[in-house]
Amino acid sequence: MEKPLTGKYFVGVHFPTSEKSYYFSTEETELKLGDLVVVETVNGIEIATVSTAVFDQSQYKNGLALKPILRKADNVDITNHEINLRNAKRALEIAAREINNLGLPMNLVSAYYNLDGSKVTICYTSTEKRVDFRELLHVLAPQLGARLELFQMMARDKAKYIGGIGICGLPLCCSTFLSKFDSINIHMAKNQMLAINNAKLTGPCGKYLCCLSYEDELYSVEKAKFPPFGTVINTPDGEYQVDGINILSQTVRLAKADRSDYKTYPLEDVKAMQSGRYVKREEKKDNEEELPSFDFSPKANSGRDASYGGMHPSKFDKGNYNHVAQDENNEKNRDNRNKGKNRFHNKNRNNQQNQDQRPNNKDQNGQRNQGQNQNQNQNGNNGNGRRHHHHHHHRPNNGHNQGNKQ
Repeated sequence: MEKPLTGKYFVGVHFPTSEKSYYFSTEETELKLGDLVVVETVNGIEIATVSTAVFDQSQYKNGLALKPILRKADNVDITNHEINLRNAKRALEIAAREINNLGLPMNLVSAYYNLDGSKVTICYTSTEKRVDFRELLHVLAPQLGARLELFQMMARDKAKYIGGIGICGLPLCCSTFLSKFDSINIHMAKNQMLAINNAKLTGPCGKYLCCLSYEDELYSVEKAKFPPFGTVINTPDGEYQVDGINILSQTVRLAKADRSDYKTYPLEDVKAMQSGRYVKREEKKDNEEELPSFDFSPKANSGRDASYGGMHPSKFDKGNYNHVAQDENNEKNRDNRNKGKNRFHNKNRNNQQNQDQRPNNKDQNGQRNQGQNQNQNQNGNNGNGRRHHHHHHHRPNNGHNQGNKQ
């Protein structure tokens, strides 16, 4: 249906009973977020709050006709709106009393008046599909002094009106952008291979989550690319059967017929096995994992930050920096231990050599001392003989001196 161009611009507004934005045409360009405006709806003249910026009519892409914004709310409109809010609260109290007196299976949700107060709408929920409230209308109409409309809300409509937070942590879809409710069933959950747990598949309204319908079509298209469950696949290790699939990772789980072994392959590999064109990929061993290497040699680290391979410590993350420091400490400790071991071995080797040579030195020294004593005795007897000096300085022999004096 072609939309009537009732204004040069359009703007979104929301009503007190919902946070969802509805678009209306306008000629005003000075409307700001939070301004109160008077609009015409199917329920009559109502007051609403501006919730979006003002857009040019050329940007409107929806095919629905736009109703106009009548005016910005003035002081009279705001006063009437406040009176209507008080009257709506009073109408709920009266309706609750009469429903209790009549024993009707109705749970009241809300009540609101249009701006001129000529009509009041009372919303309720019920466990029954249809409630006979004709007698309630006859009782309430005289007390409320306005045209009365009773509206039965479904579970999703109540959630849309009240609002809330979904299991995803975001505001409910129904209270933000959904304008109509699609039929949701358990087959959508099964199509997406979700665990059939009603507590996790239902929303605050008690019905299946609306978001189950968002990806249902995509799963149907993607699942058609996978081989059916139970299909026999000839792998390099023998015959396996399709036991499971993963749409997101595009992988297939294969199992032996007796479920003694399982293997997971990419979808493209499974298709290659089915066509006989599969080539086994080379598997990289765990010890062949490529790790970053750093040159810690003195030549490479002669510049600034030499202890870190020429790299500033800030370029290491905390874990790598600790590993580098630990490796250096271990290397220093290993060098110190090696030096201590070398000193100990050298000392023991020298002591062993000295012990091996000591008997020979003793014999040589004994012969040398014997020869010296003979020379000294000869010199003492001659009286004028020359003393034999050694590299060690000996004190004069008293016997020699006496011999000279005599």
